Amino acid sequence: MILELKPEQQKILDRAAQSGMSPEEVLDQAFAVIQQQYANEDWMLADKESIAAKIETGFAQAERGELIDAKQAIEILRERRAKRRTA
Repeated sequence: MILELKPEQQKILDRAAQSGMSPEEVLDQAFAVIQQQYANEDWMLADKESIAAKIETGFAQAERGELIDAKQAIEILRERRAKRRTA
């Protein structure tokens, strides 16, 4: 298969080649990103109602002044990440 690249795409390949990546590795990475985007989209569509409910809950909490500061938010995210790693 022969592809015509746009100049900006060729620049990306050239830059990747300078860093030691082959064109195939660049394409593999690009396809991995696209695949991850589709997976995220599928997840969001599957859980659309649940996500919308959580957003609504968050807005309601903010309107009531039930907010947390940045340090608390970071700690909550760290705890969630640690739980996912052990699961």
